[in-house]
Amino acid sequence: MAIHFGKGTRVFAKTLPFVLLRMGVGALFGLLAVLYFGVVAWVLFTLVDGGSISGMIALVGLLLAAGFFAWVVRLARRYVLYLVSAGHIAVIAHILDTGAAPDSQLSYGIGQVKENFASASALFAVDQLVKGVIKQFNRAVASLANWVSFVPALKNIIEILRRAIAMAASYIDEAILAHIFLSDEPNNWRAARDGVVLYGKTWKPVLTATIIIVVGMYVAAFVGLLLLTPLASVLGNLSPTFEYAGWIMVAGIALTGYLGFLRPWVKTVVITTFILEARDETPDSQTVDDLVSKSEKFSELMAKAESEEAAETDPDAPEPKTPGSAA
Repeated sequence: MAIHFGKGTRVFAKTLPFVLLRMGVGALFGLLAVLYFGVVAWVLFTLVDGGSISGMIALVGLLLAAGFFAWVVRLARRYVLYLVSAGHIAVIAHILDTGAAPDSQLSYGIGQVKENFASASALFAVDQLVKGVIKQFNRAVASLANWVSFVPALKNIIEILRRAIAMAASYIDEAILAHIFLSDEPNNWRAARDGVVLYGKTWKPVLTATIIIVVGMYVAAFVGLLLLTPLASVLGNLSPTFEYAGWIMVAGIALTGYLGFLRPWVKTVVITTFILEARDETPDSQTVDDLVSKSEKFSELMAKAESEEAAETDPDAPEPKTPGSAA
């Protein structure tokens, strides 16, 4: 089993413009997080210190503020970060295919996204359905917990493994997106279906490598966070307010490193592993049948591909519905 760590890292280094863009976006979100939570913490601390509200009310207010910030980040990720991430994936796919980076990476990446997907919603629809298929398939192939229920300790270990597999799905669906960019297939749903079939044939090395590198990423992130904690401690010697500001600053730096460097690097290695492992494989009916038996969403993906194909031959045919749309 090969992780293609070195190859993926070299490809990652070649995508420097997108890496810097992602780091810039990560820094922006980190700065916004620092400013937003800094203001929220200052307001709540002032109100508590002045006796206007109780500590419990301040805690509820902090939780509500955190929920609102998470909603804004989720919205931005769907309509902004999705496009940036997809453009990066297009450049990664190009480098894996040709061995060289395009002259103008940002223009090429965004151009490929616009050429293959009419809108951010179309990209989101394909990605979400592929992600659903991958999650269902991974759960099916990692169902060992059902066999070891009589050994509680082993069952707990398997449950941890299943959670790691669930986290890995978010990176594997990006590898399927890279396959769509490399495919000459004009039907994105059919290209996505074929990419999932190729994953069904190569899931053991790809999933194993993904789990290893994802776990390694979280370990690295945790170690990095520990290395930053002395900053908050030093500021805490000045005053409680500075200590709060220190912890917010640590969180902002950690978020910048995670969004801007770690996630794009892991994504590149996973995509590289999938593309190299699947390059000599072709979709086959046996794997299709296996996927149908393990994932109902794969049947939905196949239906989308067939509906799109029918629409190409018959312009008057109804357009395929996107996931979550009304029947």
